[in-house]
Amino acid sequence: MTDTQLELRLGNPRLTQRSRTNPRPPPFTSRWWFLQMHQLVDRALDWQPAPPARPEQTWLPGTHRHVSINS
Repeated sequence: MTDTQLELRLGNPRLTQRSRTNPRPPPFTSRWWFLQMHQLVDRALDWQPAPPARPEQTWLPGTHRHVSINS
């Protein structure tokens, strides 16, 4: 067991150094995402669902059986 903090670095280390020197918010924030979703909903088209399919009886070959009762 360890009682020290673990660190995981992903990507280019030079990029992380650059981001520390230029602190600006990331381009894709939760606010940005929700604005995109609101725009999609606003632009959505109204549509009618497809009518239900007509009933269809399927004949499977080899499944027809004759039952005969001998009395």
